[in-house]
Amino acid sequence: MRFAVLGPVRAWRGDTELELGPPKQRGLLALLLIQSGHPVAVQEIVDALWGQNPPDSAVNVVQRHIGALRRLFEPGLPARGTSRWLVRRSGGYHLDVDPDSLDLLQFRAMRQEAGRLAESGKSAEATELLIQALALRRGPAAMGIPPEVRAHPGFTAVDREHLFAVKEAADYALDAGPGLSARVLVTLRQAAAQHSLDEVLQAKLVVLLAATGHQAEALEAYRTVRTRLADELGLDPGPELRAAQQQVLRQTVAVGPAPSAAEGAGFAGAGEQAGEPDDAAVRSQQDITITALTARPAQLPVDFAAFAGRSCELTSLHALLPPTGETPSAVLISAIGGMAGVGKTTLAVHWAHQVADRFPDGQLYINLRGFHPTGPMVSPAEAIRSFLDAFGVAAHRIPTCLDAQAALYRTLLADRRVLVVLDNAQDSEHVRPLLPASPGCLVIVTSRNQLHGLVAGEGAHSVTLDLLSEADALEFLSRRLGADRVARESRAAGEIVALCGRLPLALAIVSARAAVNPAFSLSSIAAELREGQGSLDAFAGEAPLADMRSVFSWSYSALTPEAARLFRLLGMHPGPDSSITAVASLAGRQPNQVRPLLTELVRAHLVSETEPGRFGCHELLRAYGAELGQAQGTAGELNEARCRMLDHYLHSAQAADRALAPTRERIELRPPAAHVTVERFADHRSAVEWWDKERPVLLAAVDQEARHGSGEHGWQLAATLESYLDRSGRWQEQLAAQTAATTMAQRLGDVRGQAHAHRALGFVSGRLERWDDARVHLWRSLELFGEIGDPAGQARAHRYLAFLANRRKRHEKALDHYLHAQTLYRSTGLRCGEASVSNEVGWTYILMGKYDNALDECGRALAIHQEIGDCNGEAAAWDSLGYAHHHLHDHEKALTCYAHALERYREIRDRYLEADTLVHIGDTHHAGGHHSRAALAWRQALEILLEIGHPDATHVRGKLESLDAPR
Repeated sequence: MRFAVLGPVRAWRGDTELELGPPKQRGLLALLLIQSGHPVAVQEIVDALWGQNPPDSAVNVVQRHIGALRRLFEPGLPARGTSRWLVRRSGGYHLDVDPDSLDLLQFRAMRQEAGRLAESGKSAEATELLIQALALRRGPAAMGIPPEVRAHPGFTAVDREHLFAVKEAADYALDAGPGLSARVLVTLRQAAAQHSLDEVLQAKLVVLLAATGHQAEALEAYRTVRTRLADELGLDPGPELRAAQQQVLRQTVAVGPAPSAAEGAGFAGAGEQAGEPDDAAVRSQQDITITALTARPAQLPVDFAAFAGRSCELTSLHALLPPTGETPSAVLISAIGGMAGVGKTTLAVHWAHQVADRFPDGQLYINLRGFHPTGPMVSPAEAIRSFLDAFGVAAHRIPTCLDAQAALYRTLLADRRVLVVLDNAQDSEHVRPLLPASPGCLVIVTSRNQLHGLVAGEGAHSVTLDLLSEADALEFLSRRLGADRVARESRAAGEIVALCGRLPLALAIVSARAAVNPAFSLSSIAAELREGQGSLDAFAGEAPLADMRSVFSWSYSALTPEAARLFRLLGMHPGPDSSITAVASLAGRQPNQVRPLLTELVRAHLVSETEPGRFGCHELLRAYGAELGQAQGTAGELNEARCRMLDHYLHSAQAADRALAPTRERIELRPPAAHVTVERFADHRSAVEWWDKERPVLLAAVDQEARHGSGEHGWQLAATLESYLDRSGRWQEQLAAQTAATTMAQRLGDVRGQAHAHRALGFVSGRLERWDDARVHLWRSLELFGEIGDPAGQARAHRYLAFLANRRKRHEKALDHYLHAQTLYRSTGLRCGEASVSNEVGWTYILMGKYDNALDECGRALAIHQEIGDCNGEAAAWDSLGYAHHHLHDHEKALTCYAHALERYREIRDRYLEADTLVHIGDTHHAGGHHSRAALAWRQALEILLEIGHPDATHVRGKLESLDAPR
């Protein structure tokens, strides 16, 4: 057995990861793991699982969970047999875990050994060991267990251990050399962002930043924490912070010995990145901050017409706003909290629609998925990226780090009146980076947790939703079933309200049942609820969830057998929604066969149609469906369904990638399983639309495979996602997906998968300017591709190394890598790769100012692309040729080349690159003094950019305005 608790709670028997059961069972296991080696008293378990109000059956439920865990760990264990792992001892339960079997114990042992090494003067070894220990952590301890369980002080203590280790690593790193210091700095920055008021931690960040050459950033970090201490706590910096600032000002800090020649070869360490950004970067940031974007997002979900109750809460919320016509003097924040299913999102969306007209610059909405039982939480970086997308910020103009993205987001909202709805937040820290800084905006946050941090730190107005009052619950039924029907059977309606626990989600499901069966009396529905109440033994005593799950069970039992089977299978889908073809593949049916089944599920409110042809499911309903699937389906049936679903996404993703770039080399896949529907794409546009819609699902599928699957589909899906994520600038998502892919491929012992994952991980690390990581991963991928005899894989790795070398203005080194890539492609006969390398070599010559050399290489690329019929490559080569001729002042030839590129881009319907080439054409006409022709080309480009909502429209409009200005 192996266990993990530094992040999501996980367990493996051999190489098989175990499904740990319902939330409280996972919480119980987490509690035993953090106290490994010590018995945990039954009363302590009960207090942790239920708090102050445990049910009478609490001890019996704990015993059932213990029995289920024992059977999970040891499938052949007799009913009264003695467990090897989980034993009863001293009035409690003891989990007997070897030090090498639990990540927490490994972390503690490595931290202790690092301390011993540091005391012996071996700072480099201590730092390296502590970096490895910190890398074991995948998030807060026992992430994902019920909040009431995670409130146990033991989990907070484990998180503090990680924080102490980060501080120790910062101390050791000062004597460990620049390479190790740069690696520690990454973790230190992350910890400092999460613990913004920890003065000791912030002081260590200031010192290490200065020691590694980032003096300006160190002083800015000091100013930021000083301001935050004053604004939030009314305090001045303490002695540690003041001392750190003085060290920076006096320049008395520096890292220890320099790295060896071997450490510095190939790519520069963090020290080489010191200093101020170049002029181009500064200008780019200035362009973004002064751009007057015209996008007005309107992302609010549809308001529910039959909204009922909550009059007191709405009155309280409306009182937040100043009189109509007045602008709020500060950012208004409303934190709506309450249990799952109580109607937080419904209230937030309803109120948002009521006040939306007071925020004319737009409405932003995102589901942060803070309590999703199976899928990944939406990180602040992902949320900010989606908001920047909504405002039309181009991918290449979005900064790579979270702090810079947050600053750009706040800048865009400055002097604007925007309504922001942040749904399903995990905690206060989850939403802090998403808060505007300027007055005039309203932020509505919903969460199952009480957001005390927002109330104390940001002055948020807290609204905690309770169950509906009896009167509001009856109004709820009346709005959905008709006032006359409820009045005729008022006693039965009252009983339904009571049996549903006055919980809105439960009432909605019952209402759906009654609405689609108008002949049913409310008395008969109440009787069915009475008979079904408490029949789910697994949830006995866990009020109020017991009542809701009884409603789920009853609603499920009313389904036809085929719809019930589909509902169970949908529990395996990673979410947030799915297409009909994906559902069909999951079910092993044709799309026309599953549509009526989905209609049945929608009518029963077990599934919702989020948009025409796409279907989603409330997270609790999905979890319930998964539990039913585990209970009623065989392992073989569930595994076949999961494989069909993953085959659908994997083969459809590859088909979309092939539609975008037909000649690109890609991984070979096994044929899809029987009864899998694969999407087909008629053109470039349909493929891009599919990618944009399915991206959240594909990323969730990769994450789900990493945590629960074998991993084969997961790494292949990540490899297929690589080009799309890179082209769209979603580098943080790329980093997460390829990190998971590396882990999965290593777990499988799949060398090919490891090679692809390391290559992609190296390239995105370079995109994010993590040069050391980029070097390590890309060179590792070269070794692995060499082991399996894949020269094409090695060639692309060399191209990636060349691209990153060009990013750092190491053009000669780039040409050396391209030479290796060209040789490898020629050995395989891959003409498309050979041609792409020639075009990239030509572009390198353009960067070097060697335009004649560029013409030779790009001309060679063009000839090959034309020979093999690669329109994408041909268009790119023509554009490069035009760019080179333009810089040689041969405007006529430049225009001829651009005309060919324009023709090809129109053939493949790439609207953005068509506009980009039109801008180049206009630039060349303008350089030749033909201003009217330049204006014509720029206007055509502007029309396209406005049509697709691209922010480059502002830049092109500026070109046109410059023509009209007096010269």
